[in-house]
Amino acid sequence: MKTQLRDGLLRSIAGVCHTLNKQLIFRQPAQSAHDRAIELLRLLERLPLSTQCCQLLHRVAFAEAAVDAGSLRLSQRLILAAGLLKGEGFASEAEALHAVIDARRNIIPGWAVLPALLGPVEFGSFTRHPRLGNPGTVIWRDAGAQSTQNRVGLRNPGARAAARFLGDRRHQLPPEFGINIAVSPGVDDIDEQERDVLESLTFFLDAVVIPSWFTLNLSCPNTEDDPQGHQLESETGQLCGAFIERLRDRDLDIPLWVKISPGLTGDQYRVLMRVFHEVGVRAVIATNTLAKPSPDDDSVQAGVGGGDLFPGALDAVRQLLAEKNRMNYAVDVIACGGILDGASFRQYLDLGVKAGQYWSALVYRGPFAAAIIAAELAENDYEYERIHRESLA
Repeated sequence: MKTQLRDGLLRSIAGVCHTLNKQLIFRQPAQSAHDRAIELLRLLERLPLSTQCCQLLHRVAFAEAAVDAGSLRLSQRLILAAGLLKGEGFASEAEALHAVIDARRNIIPGWAVLPALLGPVEFGSFTRHPRLGNPGTVIWRDAGAQSTQNRVGLRNPGARAAARFLGDRRHQLPPEFGINIAVSPGVDDIDEQERDVLESLTFFLDAVVIPSWFTLNLSCPNTEDDPQGHQLESETGQLCGAFIERLRDRDLDIPLWVKISPGLTGDQYRVLMRVFHEVGVRAVIATNTLAKPSPDDDSVQAGVGGGDLFPGALDAVRQLLAEKNRMNYAVDVIACGGILDGASFRQYLDLGVKAGQYWSALVYRGPFAAAIIAAELAENDYEYERIHRESLA
């Protein structure tokens, strides 16, 4: 009875969100809607009991569905992908630290209420130094394809300020979350890349921000940097190996996940899986967004997510899992790209994926997207089993 009531509630919520999108939200430009959503998160975190209310809503909406993936026991299969909980951009580290320490500003809106409402989330991506990101309109949507596109440009407060902000709130952090650290765009020297990544990691460890997992983002499709340049055998091995070694130096057994691009060659995916296995990466997130010309300027690339990313991400997952199974690699694959409903998630699960990440689903399905997708998945699986039983009768 409890499951039926929950599923009925989620169907009603999905219908309301569809109507709101059509009648209200989608009448605004995507950039405006996104900016208003961030301000709403900032407002909610000023209100007493907002986090507790979100926790209550989570318990009502989400069914227990624990799964083992990436050397973790996750409370649910779907994780909010990096990109939303990364915070403001700043021109300098001094300015970012002033905002955190002196002005005591909330530089990562949603840090408390979104994990309480959604469950597992990934903070970031964070780069070694702050980034203002790209100016002007940087977010678009294609409602027909249920896609999003952005060229935010890794806007974030930088790892030092983010670590200080989260460290000051470490006793209020959620029970399961990831920290996504990106290779700094424009840094071509591999030794400098390694220094940047390790310094970013060390800031979080020194601030006693101990996540359930770390993700190393090797793809930067929303900047002018080459997203495939950090995904070669030697560079990947050096960066991942150094990251894991730094964790071992601290006697920390925190799993390292790695996020990669769609559209790589089969040989690249095979090489990456071998390197991940050899150095001890526990999971690969496939994939980041797909670089395509932006709606406003064909000469500028912007990362596509949602429905238009789904075919490429599914193909990448298929190739990675085939290599994992062929070589018996101890590296899980976390799906990311176009998980918008139970049917799309089922296609990933049928390949052998155990968990996935989502972002565009929040735009098209609303704040309870993960719960709605899980309910649709369960309903579709039940219907399939019923038809199968009847066919055998």
